[in-house]
Amino acid sequence: MTQEHQDPKEESLRRARVLNPRPEAVRAPEFVASEFFDARDLLQVKYEMLRRVTHEGATISEAASTFGFSRPSFYEARSAYEEGGIPGLLPKKPGPRRAHKLSEEVIERLILAKEANPSLSSADLAQLARDDFGLRVHPRSVERALARYPKDHQEPTL
Repeated sequence: MTQEHQDPKEESLRRARVLNPRPEAVRAPEFVASEFFDARDLLQVKYEMLRRVTHEGATISEAASTFGFSRPSFYEARSAYEEGGIPGLLPKKPGPRRAHKLSEEVIERLILAKEANPSLSSADLAQLARDDFGLRVHPRSVERALARYPKDHQEPTL
């Protein structure tokens, strides 16, 4: 069985989540004729696309097409760059950004249940969230949400 040789740069780009899924779509001359410019490097491609419009006066449609993107993708990249500079062009980590299921109302209910019965485990509280709110949450998610909640919370007034 032969082991396929992977390009170390390609592996590095993949690990950093900046491997361009469509390098063949990049038609910009500098990416075709240079070793420095690498169409596989999504961050470099996006930056050069933005630079082409900003500093060389290319139209958005022309630059987007030349660099293998749609116009909406150009606008998204420009907005990300304006907001965060070059790091703003990096892809965001996949997955939820916050505890989206465990709203303040749910957390309040779980805290009140735990205060009423301190022997309740996180699994018990997850079951309570399912019974009362129809939410399927992992017990560890309950633990993390409760740990983030301020200890000196005010009990809701009725």
